[in-house]
Amino acid sequence: MFEDNATRVLESYSKTQTLDIRKELYHFVKRAFDIVVSSVALIVLAPVLLLVAALIKFDSKGPVFIDQKRIGKDGKMFKIYKFRSMVDHAEDILLEMMENDPAIKEEYMTNKKLESDPRVTRVGKFLRRTSIDELPQLINIFLGNMTLVGPRPYLAMEIPDMGVCYRTIIKMTPGLTGPWQVSGRNDIGFQERCIMDVRYFRECSLSTDLKILFKTAGAVISKKGAK
Repeated sequence: MFEDNATRVLESYSKTQTLDIRKELYHFVKRAFDIVVSSVALIVLAPVLLLVAALIKFDSKGPVFIDQKRIGKDGKMFKIYKFRSMVDHAEDILLEMMENDPAIKEEYMTNKKLESDPRVTRVGKFLRRTSIDELPQLINIFLGNMTLVGPRPYLAMEIPDMGVCYRTIIKMTPGLTGPWQVSGRNDIGFQERCIMDVRYFRECSLSTDLKILFKTAGAVISKKGAK
C-alpha cells in the first residue's frame, strides 16, 4: 500500500514537471531568507540558548548538545545539532531495550520512535513539548545544510523504509519545520510522513513555505503532536 501510494504521488509530479525560472528564483530567495532569519534569531535568542544549556547541564549528566548524522540534499550526510533531551548514550540504551523487549522493538521499527520513551530527561520533556530542543539547528540553517522549511532530515538507517520516496526526498534540503510538523508530528506514521514530504517537493513555493511557518508557530503554541 505504501509503495503504491508513493508511486502515485511521484507519477503525478512527473506528469506536471516543467523547467521554470520561478523555481530558481524560489531557491535564491529561500536561501537569502534562511541566512537573514537564522543569523538574527541566533543573536536574539542567545540568552535563551544559554539558559537552556545551563538547565540541561544541571538536570542530567552528559553534553549540552548532541550531533547526529542525518541525510542531507543529494544524499550527503551531515551533522544536525540539537539540545540533548535524552540521557547520555541514549542510542546504546535503545538497542539494549529492543533486544530485551520485542514490543519495544516492534514499536520502534514501525514508527521510528517510542510513545513513552524512558530515555527522555525531565528537562528534555519540556524541550520536546516546546520544540526548544530544535533551536541549535539554526546553526545548520546558517551553514546551508538545512533550511527553515523542508522535509525533516532522516537517519541513514531509515533509507530502506523510505522506499521509492527516498530519491525524491534527497532532492531537497532538510528543514527545521515542514509538512510533518504542522500535520501532527508524532501523531503521523513514518510512511505517511514520507509521502507528505514527496507532496511538498511537488508543491513547494514561497507561499507554501510561509503557510507552513505560520502553522508551525500555532503547532508549537498548542503543542499539537509534540511528545
